[in-house]
Formats: sequence, C-alpha cells, structure tokens
Amino acid sequence: MLFALMTTLGLSVWGQLRVGTFKADVTPPLGQPLIWVMPATKIEDPLLAKGVVLEDRGQRYVLCAVDWCGLSNRSYRLLRDKVAQAAGTTYDRVALQTLHQHTAPYVDGDAYALLEQMGRPVVRFEESALVQIADRLAEAVKKATGSMKAFDSVGTSEAGVERVASARRLPTPDGKVVIRFSTDGKKPEMAAAPEGPIDRSVRTVTLGMGRKPLVRLHYYATHPQTWCCDGRVSADFVGAAREQLEREEGVFQVYFTGAAGDVTVGKYNDSSVGKRTELAERMLAGLRKSDAATQWAKVKELHWKSLPLELPKKLASQEAVEARLAEAKATEDEAARYRLTIAAAFGMRSEPLSASLLSLGAVRIVHLPGEPMLEFQRFAQVAAAGHFVAVAGYGDISPGYLCTDRAYEQGGYEPGASNTTKGAESVIKHTLRELLGSRAPTGSGR
Repeated sequence: MLFALMTTLGLSVWGQLRVGTFKADVTPPLGQPLIWVMPATKIEDPLLAKGVVLEDRGQRYVLCAVDWCGLSNRSYRLLRDKVAQAAGTTYDRVALQTLHQHTAPYVDGDAYALLEQMGRPVVRFEESALVQIADRLAEAVKKATGSMKAFDSVGTSEAGVERVASARRLPTPDGKVVIRFSTDGKKPEMAAAPEGPIDRSVRTVTLGMGRKPLVRLHYYATHPQTWCCDGRVSADFVGAAREQLEREEGVFQVYFTGAAGDVTVGKYNDSSVGKRTELAERMLAGLRKSDAATQWAKVKELHWKSLPLELPKKLASQEAVEARLAEAKATEDEAARYRLTIAAAFGMRSEPLSASLLSLGAVRIVHLPGEPMLEFQRFAQVAAAGHFVAVAGYGDISPGYLCTDRAYEQGGYEPGASNTTKGAESVIKHTLRELLGSRAPTGSGR
C-alpha cells in the first residue's frame, strides 16, 4: 500500500527505476549567429532541448538531445555542467548530444576567445545569451527531478526509413570518392546515384510502466539538413517529425542523430520547402512503424559507464597550431576564420573527450562526441551482438569528423574537415570495445 502511494506521488523508492522528462526552448534570439556566423533573421519553428533524467538506487543519469548544430569546448561544458548540477548528478553521468541541424547555432567558446585575443573577432554567439539558454535548460531538468515516474519495462523496436538517408561518399572506379552534399539532390547525377551504404533503421527505446509508454527515444543516422546558412531557424525535418508524433501519440518523444558523419539526405533533397515536407513525412512514417513494433521486457536496474577518449590531433604541435591561427588571422572570410580557429582550439585542447554507455536490460545506448562515421555505429552493433544497440553522435563536436583510416587515406570532405587524423579509428573502436565489453576486432571500415 505504501509502495503504491509513493509511486503515485512520484516519491523515490529504493531500488525502483524512475524517469522524468524535460523540454526547454533553446531557440537563439534573432541576431545571434547560426552555423557559422550567419545571424538568425527568422524563427520558422522553435529549437528544443529534450531528454530524460533516469534514477536507479538514488543515482541519476541524464540523456539530452539539443536542436543545435554543434556545441564544443567550454560552450559544451557550460550546458553539460548546468544539466548535471540541476539533475543532482555528476558531469560524467550526463550525455548531451546535439542533433546537428544546419539551421541552428554552432558555438565554440574556446575559438571565440582565440579570435578575441588575435584581434580578429567574428559574429559570435553572445555569452549572456548562451548562459540564459543554459539556465532555461537547467531549470527544465531540475523541474523533471520533481515529477519523476516509476518504470519497470523497456521497449525496443526498429523500422526502415525509406528515401531519407543516402551516403555522402560515393566511390569511383579509381578508388577515390565523390562527395554528395546534403542539398545535391538538385543535381540530376547525384539524385540518380545509388543510396550507397546507410543504416536504414530507426531504432526506438521506450520506457514504460507495464506496457504503457512514458517516453520514447529514437535514434537514426543521417545529417538532418535540408538547407543551411541563410538566417532561417528551424529544427528541420527531424524536429517536425518528432513533434508531430508526440502530438499524435500523446507520449514524450526524443530524437537523437546517430553516427551520421558520412550520411546525408543529399539524394533526396534539393533544399526546397517541398522536399523538406516530404522528408519529414517519410521520417514520421518510419517513427510510427517503429513505435507500432515495440517489444516489451521487464527491467530492474540500469548501468552507466563513461570513458575518456583521447584522439590523435591533426594539429599535433605548437607550430601547427600557430600556423593555423596565422591563416585564420589573415583571411577576410569570417566563416572560414571561425572554422580555422575551431581547428586550432582543438589542437590546443588538453582535456580528453568522453564516450559513455547506458545499459538497460538488453538495451545498449552509446554516446559519442564529434561527427562519427557510420562505421562506428556498425562496429558497436557487432561488438554488442545479441543486444539492442543504439548510437548517438554529436556530443562535444570539437574534433569534427571522426573518420576511418581508409577515409583519411582516400581524402575527401570529411577527413579534410576533421580535426583528428589517421589512427582515430583504432582509438574509438578500442573505447567502444571497452564500453560494450567486447573483443570485436578493430579492422578498418570503409
């Protein structure tokens, strides 16, 4: 009787799993820059930070998905720190991932500081505005801790998403690659090219009481980008699909972008409003199918593991960093100056990145920094064979693209834009094996 009363009131019972959901508006004020330095001129739809606070035996953990293009270095730490404090937990028990829409901010406070020092500032996201957004998020997280609900079941499901994702790196007969960017569907040859290697499945983890869903967490690997860099603010087609599903089902929905560093919507997108609508409808159809396929299992406890991740740096010496800063200082292109300085900031970074794993029954959810290539998602699925594996990329985005050794050898856009270098693959796969408790080989992916 007492147990039932405490559960109804949302009070903690030792050994009982509980979940609280939160949502915060993280839409930038007009005039603040989106990726890279383009000021926001129109809010088409709000940007949200959505997630869950999990509790097991008095310990709390947070999964948070933010409708931003990227957060790195001190800017990323600011939000993650505030979330941890609000949840009453530690920094290493928070997974804060962006979705990587290109109609949203990309903020690196370390790069801004370097630009100020060299006397070549760019249009930057104001610190006061960032703090206000972080405080709103923290307030939402804290509120969630006061309205947590017991759950005793975890649901797993997946479904194919049709005509959304496509490979960005298309192989050529001479062993090189052609890059198909997110808006290249306007080019007949790119629209006609094969989809290429993708992971067609959206994977859904549902937390529930019995068979009643309380929250659904969705994971799908593609760049969620239909257009970019013109001042419009939007959560793009993935945000539209997520919010429509929440309205239809009446269940809280959270969406994470998977290991999508080399996956885009380029085959199917020409940056028109019509194509965005089509992509949202196809994404929504996949989410609906996944929800309908939910298979339930009882769960009694969760486990969390976090490991440091030290990646080899492209700018591995002080001389290389200084050369990149000199290049940044010399250019009149503000966006290029910002990107070059972001690379220098990562070269100067001394603090390791981190990767984490949430285990919940047969579910394994991996959280990675940067823009990991799809190979790392596939590797995790093999490393934890027999489990339901979901991967969220786009934590601290300071390393940029996380590429395979083969990609670094082939060249192309992603390794060129990466702040890491060859050798990152083995480090990432070793970390995944450590997280997942696997002896899977680290052989190079595509």
